[in-house]
Amino acid sequence: MKTMNSIRTKTAAFLKAGTFLVLTLSIAACTQYGKQSPSQFPADNTGRNLRDTTQGPPTSENQRENEADLKITQQIRQAVVADDSLSTIAKNVKIITQGTTVTLRGPVNNAQERDSIAAKAGQIAGVSRVDNQLEVKASEAMPQ
Repeated sequence: MKTMNSIRTKTAAFLKAGTFLVLTLSIAACTQYGKQSPSQFPADNTGRNLRDTTQGPPTSENQRENEADLKITQQIRQAVVADDSLSTIAKNVKIITQGTTVTLRGPVNNAQERDSIAAKAGQIAGVSRVDNQLEVKASEAMPQ
């Protein structure tokens, strides 16, 4: 009986130590992931979303909930989605309206998509400034 209790005690201690180790490594990995510079991420939303939670530029959480801002955002989104020349990735960029300023963020496939979305945003009534932070995917951004 003593042997069985000793085995259980050792097993429990081993499991606790293993759990602690896994937790510690997970926390360390998450902390290091958050410290990567934005340029280390490809132009997709995976790493950029993490970056956006800790840095200054507007994110979708900064979208104001007043009727005028929501209407501007809605009209821009409708214009972008209606454009069949844009890729799916371009149709999913972040559009943040704060007063009369619209911030565009996220990846696009090429400079033409970036410019087209910015132009659509600038044509909407009530928009006085477009802060175009759209990022062209690396394959297009860096000439070979």
